[in-house]
Amino acid sequence: MKTLALNINQRIFYGWIILLIAALGIFVSGPGQSHTFSVFLVHIQADLGLSATAVSSAYAFATLLAAFGLPWMGRFLDRAGARFLLLGVTFGLGLACMAFGAVAGFLWLAVGFAALRFLGQGSLALGCSNLVSQWFDRRRGFAVSLMAMGFSASMAVHPPLSQWLIDTVGWRQAWVWLGVSTWVLLLPPVLFLVHNRPENLGLAPDGDAEGMASATTLSSAEHGLTLAEAVATSTFWILSAGLFGLSMLVTALHFFQVSILTTQGLSEAAAARIFPVSALVMVITIPLIGRALDRFATNRVFIFGLAVMVASLTSAAMVHDLTSAMIYAVAFGLNNGCTMTFFGYMWPRYFGRKHLGSVQGTGQMIGIFGASLGPLPLAIAFDLTGSYRETLLLLAAYPVCCAIAALFLATPAKLLAQQAG
Repeated sequence: MKTLALNINQRIFYGWIILLIAALGIFVSGPGQSHTFSVFLVHIQADLGLSATAVSSAYAFATLLAAFGLPWMGRFLDRAGARFLLLGVTFGLGLACMAFGAVAGFLWLAVGFAALRFLGQGSLALGCSNLVSQWFDRRRGFAVSLMAMGFSASMAVHPPLSQWLIDTVGWRQAWVWLGVSTWVLLLPPVLFLVHNRPENLGLAPDGDAEGMASATTLSSAEHGLTLAEAVATSTFWILSAGLFGLSMLVTALHFFQVSILTTQGLSEAAAARIFPVSALVMVITIPLIGRALDRFATNRVFIFGLAVMVASLTSAAMVHDLTSAMIYAVAFGLNNGCTMTFFGYMWPRYFGRKHLGSVQGTGQMIGIFGASLGPLPLAIAFDLTGSYRETLLLLAAYPVCCAIAALFLATPAKLLAQQAG
């Protein structure tokens, strides 16, 4: 495998192959993402006889439980590397998909949600973003944004594919086919093509070293704060608060998008077609977001992303016809592009590569904790009032507060000292 990688690197920097596999991994995480669950929500409620609040509570509890395993996965990632982690997680995700089709009752629904969220949204995304961060440095923002296209592809493909499978074989059998596709798509490239770091092949991040890494580039892999050092900084908590909010609110919109739009006047088919529109916008804009992160002050780009979150929530509250739904779809597509890129970019940007797995794993835990809470306010509001609008507008206050805090983001002094030394 090393010989193959070096032969490929003579024609094109091997990091681009790694990036393609990471983007594929993000795509394959689709069965563990909220936009896929959104299509199944009505069918699960009807089959199991559960209310929206009950399903959302199972989802919240499961996602919260899954989040607490991610710091351990981050430490495992630092020790074993992304390749080994991705192989195990991909195999487990396929099994979890197949098992989810057999859930019966609230308890097993929660267990199924937990497995899918931990393996798909959490561990698979963690391994893929870590892999890209190891292979790219100067162009990390652009690379991470390209990786995020896997998520936009999933948004475009998984909801309509799931709807077609539901109509063809039923919602339970649909999960079996989603599991099979997970194995077929991701196991072979991870097994035969993935290498954890460019330094393992004598290469440098970004392809700068013409086949042999310089001492300076090799030493850059040793820069980074430990988890204990990271959590002692204000930067860690400002980032955590912002990413917590983005994860929480994006998940809420994904999970209830079809329900929000149909409640406010769209047909179920039209509501499902909003996902591909958002995905197209995401594809167009995420390279621009990545370029912006590489060229401009990181906190300003982060503030922009939080402002887009405000626009997504308010435009969702204002949907009443197809035109207003398209305005929301554009805002939400840009929102998803910002959020996916931020999660992959921010942790290595502010805390370095050396202990990235443990730092990013803890950050991912905080983000998924937000995701676990996301659907609950909207579910409770709908069960009590039959409307989402007022709650969507109220939730928009949170990213406004985070944007103010982001004005004070700064690279920790200890990391600056390491890089200078």
